[in-house]
Formats: sequence, structure tokens, C-alpha cells
Amino acid sequence: MPDIHRRAAVIATFCEARPGRDPAYVALAEEFGAALGRRGCGLVYGAGGVGVMGAVAGAALAHGATVTGVVPHDLHERERSGTAPGQTFVVQSMHERKALMYRLSSAFAVLPGGFGTLDELMEVATWNQLGTHRKRVVLLNAKGYFDSLLGFLDTVAREGFMTGEERDLVQVTDRVEEALDLLTAEPGEAGASPARDGLRPAPDSRTPAR
Repeated sequence: MPDIHRRAAVIATFCEARPGRDPAYVALAEEFGAALGRRGCGLVYGAGGVGVMGAVAGAALAHGATVTGVVPHDLHERERSGTAPGQTFVVQSMHERKALMYRLSSAFAVLPGGFGTLDELMEVATWNQLGTHRKRVVLLNAKGYFDSLLGFLDTVAREGFMTGEERDLVQVTDRVEEALDLLTAEPGEAGASPARDGLRPAPDSRTPAR
């Protein structure tokens, strides 16, 4: 029997505010966002209104997900956060952005991206390694995008700089539904609530008409 008291999963999605060269990356983001919404999950993301980031948030919102964006003040204009789907919280720094995204989320999905995406991936994996939190990390490996990174992590483990158990903290699949199965599986920690934290969205947040 399902646990009716269990809070819905809230998935932080790390990805790029650029579309990439292949339209398959934006298509993957739209597929993932739509599936997330259909499952009744919430989305936390970097509040970019463009690229892979904007695509996943727009699709999630269109399919009924609660969408929460977090952006530093310096990136508010650059990443077009004024047109970003969902409620947007503007913070002072990248450190505050990441800390709030981690706190609000119950698991982490990683889609194709650049330095920022990889930074967030490594930090949440390290927090799991150190026991700072216990939240699943899943790479959605479109077109083998993360194959080289996964090979490097295998090398790190093989050379004795992490254990096999630590290596397995980063899970991977190329299928959207399997990614969501992994992200919503127990055990894990529930994310916090913006309302309970006393947070207020930016006045230009975009939410759907009810």
C-alpha cells in the first residue's frame, strides 16, 4: 500500500543554459521535464529561461510540476530568469544558489552541461561521500555525453582514490523513466520547503494561470 504521507520527490536538475549543438539535448530535457511532471514530482533548477535548463523547466511546468528556480543576482539577466518557468528566488551568490537548491531537493538529476553542471555534480556527490546528505545522484547520459566522465571516475576508483561504493554514488542511465525510478527510490532525504524556510519568490516569477 502506498504511503499517503510520503512527500512527493523534488528533483534538482543540473544542466546548461545553452541548447548544445544537437537538438537531441533539448529534446531530452523536454522529455525528462514532462515525465517528471506526470509523476507528480517537483523540480528545482537554476532558473535559466533558455537552453537545456529552460526546456526542462518549461516541460515540467506544462505537465503539472511545481517548479522552483534559484539564481544569483549577477546571473539574473544573463540567463533570462525573468522569463524562466516557475517561481524564481534570487540569491546573492553562486554558493547560496547551490546551497538552497541542495536543501530544497530530495535527489539530483544531471543532464548535459558545462563547468557549472560538473561543479554541482561533484559537490553533491562529495556531500554524499562525506555524509553531509543522503540523496541520489543520477546522470541522464544522452548520446553517451558522460561516457568519458564515467570512464574517469572508474579510473579514480581503480587507482585507489575512491572506493567502489563511493564510485557507485553516481548512477547513470540513458532512459528517462529509469532515471526517475532511480531518483524517486528510497532511501533518501526529503527536501525542505521554500515556504517553511520563509523564502519569497522574485516578483517577476512566471507561473501558469490556474
